[in-house]
Amino acid sequence: MDKVWFKNYQQGVAHEIDVNTFASINEVFDKSVARFRDRPAVACMDKVLSYCELDRKVSDFASYLQQLGLSKGSRVAIMMPNLLQYPICVFGTLRAGCTVVNVNPLYTPRELEHQLNDSGAETIVILENFASVLEDVIRKTRIKHVVVASIGDMLGFPKGAIVNFVVRKVKKMVPAWQLPAYTRFNDALAQGARKPPVKVAVGHDDIAFLQYTGGTTGVSKGAMLIHRNIVANMLQAGEWIKPAVREGQEVIITALPLYHIFSLTANLMAFTEIGALNVLITNPRDIPGFIKEIKKYPITAMTGVNTLFNALLNHPDFKTVDFSTWRLTLGGGMAVQKAVAERWKQMTGVTLVEAYGLTETSPAACINPLDLKDYNGTIGVPVPSTDIQIRDSEGREAAQGEAGELCIKGPQVMKGYWNRPEETAKVIDAEGFLATGDMAIITPEGFVKLVDRKKDMILVSGFNVYPNEIEDVVAMHPGVLEVACIGVPDEKSGELVKVFVVRKDPALTAEAVIEHCKQNLTGYKVPKFVEFRDELPKTNVGKILRRALRDAAPAKA
Repeated sequence: MDKVWFKNYQQGVAHEIDVNTFASINEVFDKSVARFRDRPAVACMDKVLSYCELDRKVSDFASYLQQLGLSKGSRVAIMMPNLLQYPICVFGTLRAGCTVVNVNPLYTPRELEHQLNDSGAETIVILENFASVLEDVIRKTRIKHVVVASIGDMLGFPKGAIVNFVVRKVKKMVPAWQLPAYTRFNDALAQGARKPPVKVAVGHDDIAFLQYTGGTTGVSKGAMLIHRNIVANMLQAGEWIKPAVREGQEVIITALPLYHIFSLTANLMAFTEIGALNVLITNPRDIPGFIKEIKKYPITAMTGVNTLFNALLNHPDFKTVDFSTWRLTLGGGMAVQKAVAERWKQMTGVTLVEAYGLTETSPAACINPLDLKDYNGTIGVPVPSTDIQIRDSEGREAAQGEAGELCIKGPQVMKGYWNRPEETAKVIDAEGFLATGDMAIITPEGFVKLVDRKKDMILVSGFNVYPNEIEDVVAMHPGVLEVACIGVPDEKSGELVKVFVVRKDPALTAEAVIEHCKQNLTGYKVPKFVEFRDELPKTNVGKILRRALRDAAPAKA
């Protein structure tokens, strides 16, 4: 198929990027520090670090990891929300030559244990608010080194001490915890500051991130994102946004969690490369507080998911924000709804540009042109140096306009799944095309439009939920005979989780099923609806037909 999408590229945007521009993420960061030393790099809770100050703390953390005896390729788990400590840990881990294992801070003990053991991480940096979860499982993992951070660590005296007191004693946000041994985050930095880190040669093929995802199938597994993948996606995104941004002048609001691949690459990586200020929002669910933070800075860019944009639009204070400096809003992680995009444009004057990607593509694969006037219902066109194919059920390239599975090839496509060559082979073919599991068409104008999801994945507020995992947890309940899980539409979060249960114990209630799930699953994975059935629809070989349940399910219940 001819690359018809090139005709939709904005003027000045190159069709290809040169991934050899940088040897590693470290090289990109070092160049930004050299160019923008005195400019603000990150801000959180009114504390701002310049590129120079961030660089110094990154070196301190890298040195600390090396003093622990960590070597090139060692996995370091980072379990924290958007705080100043996060970029210090990420860039510090990479500078030490190690691999970052991002961990969702909302994980249950079961989920944390799986990820730590699967990744082989021996070091973890964790916010004290979640230390009790680690306490539950640490003896069943390989963790040897624990660094415990507090929310107020980077805020200085007396503010940091006051914040920590309020968080611990007034709001009681830190459950009691005990760990065999640990180092406080500020002590780790102080220890690291005693000597500079040893320079480690890091190249394109070294693993930068083990980014956990269900992938297009099954259990949570680590996508191996090598330095080449992230460098490529930084350059691809940078080329795409070039017409709209000015180096060293942008201020991006970072509300999506940085442990999520969208925010990690788009905000922390791509915008650091152009010398922007990242304003970190620790709790984006606090919409009034979020809006107050927005008002403190001359924001020029924002990334988000549909639910976040919708929540802002529905808060009366949002319309009092000065949008005169805003230049770019990028929506991804889940489908942007037309009503939200139109309201966003009306209120802010800025087009809500939809993008598409996967953890496995680092993530950006398709983005709409930034000069798009209005919502067009597509995920845009492939970014530079990216090829796509729409393939039919036989794996052949479909005719233009025909629906098929969207397959992606480019330097941003992951190396594979960590220690899972069979799973890798299922999704990456001999030509290097990644099968996304999403059904799409290419419009005559060259835009990519998603039409359906090939797999049964459920998307809750931009987070992947995999029915197999939910079903496994529900089936653990002694009162459950059989279970099937589907997603049902929801205006607020895109989809919600629903389970159909055949009872073993006639006294089993929906409340008991949900409570059981709360003990074993992160909040967004917990079913919101439970329907009891006498039997579940199955194929002639006994496989449960989720599609039949979806087709028969009312809108929510």
